[in-house]
Amino acid sequence: MAARSLEIGPAGIRAARTIKILRTERGLAQRELAARVTALGRPMSNTMLSRIERAHRRCDIDDLVALALALHVSPLLLLRGPSLP
Repeated sequence: MAARSLEIGPAGIRAARTIKILRTERGLAQRELAARVTALGRPMSNTMLSRIERAHRRCDIDDLVALALALHVSPLLLLRGPSLP
C-alpha cells in the first residue's frame, strides 16, 4: 500500500503563515532563518523552510520548537498566529 500524504490542517497553515510573517518582520531571508534553526541542532535548508511557509511540507513539533527559538518567540505564538492590532 502506498504511503498517503498527510493533509496540513488549520493549525499547520496558521503556523506556516505566522513563521513567514515573523521572519519577514525581522528582516531575515529564508536561508538566514534556516541557518539559525540548523545552528540550534535541527538541520533545515532554505528549501525546507520555503515548503513549510507555503504549507507544502508539514512542520513537525521539533521543527516548530526550533523555529520558535530561532525567531525568539514561544511555540504557542506560532500555533495561535500573530495578534491583530
